[in-house]
Order: sequence, then C-alpha cells, then structure tokens
Amino acid sequence: MSAEHEAAAAAASFRSDHHLGIQPLGDLVALIERTTGHDVAVLEAGPDEHGLTMRDPTRQAVFIAVARSCNPMRQRSTLAHELAHVLFSDWTGAEDLDRRSPAEVRADAFARHLLIPGEGLKVFLSHSRDVAEADLSAVVQWFLVSPALAAIALYHWDYIDAITKDHWMQLSTPQLATRYGWTDQYRSLQNDANRTRSPQRLLARAVAGYREGVVSAQTLATLRGVSVEEVDEELTEAGVVPIEHQPPWMTAADLPPVTVDLSDLDDDGMPTV
Repeated sequence: MSAEHEAAAAAASFRSDHHLGIQPLGDLVALIERTTGHDVAVLEAGPDEHGLTMRDPTRQAVFIAVARSCNPMRQRSTLAHELAHVLFSDWTGAEDLDRRSPAEVRADAFARHLLIPGEGLKVFLSHSRDVAEADLSAVVQWFLVSPALAAIALYHWDYIDAITKDHWMQLSTPQLATRYGWTDQYRSLQNDANRTRSPQRLLARAVAGYREGVVSAQTLATLRGVSVEEVDEELTEAGVVPIEHQPPWMTAADLPPVTVDLSDLDDDGMPTV
C-alpha cells in the first residue's frame, strides 16, 4: 500500500473511531489530547521549527509540541502531521535532511486527508466541478487549511487541473482572506495560534495543587505565559481559592500511652555510689 493510501485510510479510521464525521475539525490541540491521552503544547520556537513529537520508551509517554505562529493554517497542518507520527508509531531517529523520508511524506498526506476529507469536500462544494478562486477561498476558510493544502486536495479529487493547482499553491491565506472578506476571522485565528499553550492535564494538576495550597499563582502564570495578576483574577472569578489546612491540635490526654523500658540501663558493671 502506498503512503498516500495508508494516510487516507488512517485519516478515515481516525475520524470514524472518534465520531468526527466529515465536518471541519475545531481545536486540534484539545482534540489530540482527548483522543490520544498525550500532552500537547504550543511553545516558543525558532522561525524554522514547526513541531516535533517525543517519546519516552521507558514510561511509554508521548509529548507533542508545535511552535506558536502567526500562520494558523500551517500550525494546524503541523499538529495533524505530528498526530500521524503518533498513530503510525514513527519513532525513528533523525531525518535525512536531503530528502523527506517515507514517514514524513505519509504524515503530510495524513494531515491533508484528516483536515479535508474527500467526502466532506464533495458535500461542501455541492458536487460542483466548476471551481473558481472564490471556491478555493471558501475551502480554506471552512476547513482552516492553507491554500497550498487545499489546492492539492482539490487536484487529488479532480476538481482542478495541475496548472491551476500550481498557481493556487502560490497564494497565501491573507491574500484570500482580504480578497473575499474574512480578514477579521483570519486575524482572530492568528491571535489564537500566536500564543503559548500548556498541556491541559498539566494545568489541571497545577490548579488542583493551587487549591491544596502547594502550588503558587506565580507557577500557574509561568506555565501559561501570562501575568500573575491575570491568573489571580481568573482564579478568583472561578471560585478557586487555596484550602486553609488547620494543623491538628491535641491535648496531653489525647496522646497515646507510652511505655518506657529502662531495664537496659541496669548494668552490673556500672559503679554504684
């Protein structure tokens, strides 16, 4: 089976297994955390670093990280790409920088099929075969993918020819958003993608620790990358306050009886007075 067919089958199975239908996927960070049980974080990273998946073979723990970005569509593709590595157990070593490995090619194809399922695309376009640039913009906006990924999907499902695909792959999401009136939505997506984000389970444990009085608001602020004042305000509004643990007090009568054996002190060799 080719990488393309493997990727398409895995994407369809993932949607089916988790009852996702053929609709666009929403918050991918929350979706991946919920469906896989693994931690996902959005972190500060260099301009050429998009995402990675790490695995601890001893504890069987997996951690997925993506870079915060002003390009929300690329960030979503990266999340779907990293999910593919988890599902296919691609625990290989360093990648050959001269060419993309079969696992990387398969992960790219998986991301495309997951984010733009063929049946979902068909329903969205109402079986039309006369697809124009406005339709490309609508696909990008609806499925929240890049124009390049949308153009490849449209070509794969025979909506456009190779020349149109190559031309549309050169377009950017801001260009389409400006031309077709959804710039405000795109800016909102940018704001969300350009923030760091800690794994939900980690934050939940930290909040529980704060409630027990063993984790400070500053720790929560550091985890989230926000000010301690903002955290204090949110916790107060949510009714989350540290529990005041009262130390137990006991009277002498409450103490258990203690028997002291002094027999070992009787030593015949000791001098007496």
